[in-house]
Amino acid sequence: MLLTGSNTMLLNSFVVALHQEFDIKDLGFLHYFLVTCTTNGLLLSQSTYALDIIKRAQMEGRKPMNTQISPKYKHLDDVTPFHDPTHYHSLVGALQYLTFTRPDLSFSVNFVLQFMHSPMQGHYQLVNRIIRYVHGTITFGLHMCKQSTLNLYGFSDFDWADIVVRNLMGHTQKRIDRFKDTRRSTSGFCKFLGSNIISWSAKKQASISRSSSEAEYKSMANATVELLWLSYLLHDLGILQNRPPLLLSDNQSALHMVANPVFHARGKHIEIDYHFVRENVQQGQLRTRHLPSKLQMADIFTKPLDKPTYEFIRHKLSLIPQHNLRKGVKNTEIVESPPCKESPAKNKIVQSPPCKERSAENEIINKTTQIKEITRQNANQLICVK
Repeated sequence: MLLTGSNTMLLNSFVVALHQEFDIKDLGFLHYFLVTCTTNGLLLSQSTYALDIIKRAQMEGRKPMNTQISPKYKHLDDVTPFHDPTHYHSLVGALQYLTFTRPDLSFSVNFVLQFMHSPMQGHYQLVNRIIRYVHGTITFGLHMCKQSTLNLYGFSDFDWADIVVRNLMGHTQKRIDRFKDTRRSTSGFCKFLGSNIISWSAKKQASISRSSSEAEYKSMANATVELLWLSYLLHDLGILQNRPPLLLSDNQSALHMVANPVFHARGKHIEIDYHFVRENVQQGQLRTRHLPSKLQMADIFTKPLDKPTYEFIRHKLSLIPQHNLRKGVKNTEIVESPPCKESPAKNKIVQSPPCKERSAENEIINKTTQIKEITRQNANQLICVK
């Protein structure tokens, strides 16, 4: 909660009244400003906090990175125990707080969080790569567009049996055991209200999935719980939905299990999740639909991606850079142009022509400068004659 006002005594009395009613903690003065107004909405950015993380890691002069984790996990080759686990805990904890406005960091930060108990040198190198990525995208923030619909929908995806284990195949068993992989799948989802992302998650599942259909169905069950909770919250706030929320998935087997009540052959061991999702679909509280894998927005929460795919999904999540205008420049406006092949940039800064008053003022200044220069030259000539 942020309190502001011109009367200090009134603010102090209000804080005292809150202490008497609730168990709260006064954090003192404001250190970071999160929200920036734009021409068509709000931009949530933690750029100042991200800069503090970079300084804490002493990586101001390092080369920025375009992605966080390599799809081949090359940074995990070094299994030497890291000499300063406290420093590792500090950096990873700071990155976890940064994910509040940076959903693109969720998967990588969740991954390095799994090794807090015994970090290796390879894990610390991966943390450094994440910080270098933050350094390269330090002006990025989460954009909330004000001209949007209020339709609620979400994307659900999974990574079966953990891609890290599959990438470690061919290495020694000792190296695999060092990373303590449990073969549990990774679930990821994101929820949108119109064009604005409002909820996201990336974490390991609670148990091992014996098939990809089971892993996807568990992910769909978790996403269904979140969607229903958001729909109830919107209803309590007076925001009514014209139709049930929509859940999008790229796994056809899991979608067939929702639609076909007889399709039990590969789903007997996931009966609870199966009946939970199917019951909500039958009651009209949820809709499901298939979408192509290349349009799956939840991929960024479950696995490392190549640069083009990563940047495409990041843009779709409304993560855009903040425009840094020169201090003191006036008559400048930000004009949003529709994306096209000729101009892939989304936003363009257009300098408006100077006004007549400013032109007249500049002309007077120029004439005054010319008169001073002529007077100085005449004075120099008189000195030479004497």
